[in-house]
Amino acid sequence: MSANQNNGRDVKKIVNAALDEYHTKQEELIPILMKVNQEVGFIPAEALEQISQRMHVPQSRIYSVASFYHMISTKPTGRHIIKFCESAPCHVAGGKEVWEALLKELNIKPGETSPDGKWTLKTTSCLGVCAVGPVMMVDDDIYGNLTPSQIPEILGKYE
Repeated sequence: MSANQNNGRDVKKIVNAALDEYHTKQEELIPILMKVNQEVGFIPAEALEQISQRMHVPQSRIYSVASFYHMISTKPTGRHIIKFCESAPCHVAGGKEVWEALLKELNIKPGETSPDGKWTLKTTSCLGVCAVGPVMMVDDDIYGNLTPSQIPEILGKYE
């Protein structure tokens, strides 16, 4: 794989398209990073360097912004991203038991990606559906009123 390729995607081309779309304005850094993250799956080092050069912004500032926001990743993620709500309403509704079942099933820690590259596990403070807690999101699919016994079945849908 060449330095400018990621999963068959040309990172340089993706970054240039995002920069062209947002006209390299510093106030557009977050949308630029989000666009690259969406297309590549994360913000690789070569993307940080290229954005820095084209925007005339220190690479450290771009990395700082990219690593601050949870919806942007600075390292490769799994094919499926699980976001588990750890807010108080979900916790009170049985979230701790569901969380333990999820950890056991995936055998990875929060923030990690499974060795096979299938799963990335993240926690979030709220998914905005507190009425049906405990809640988790797999990619764009939201699952509510979770019980520990549902975890294997839900994950099995993503085989």
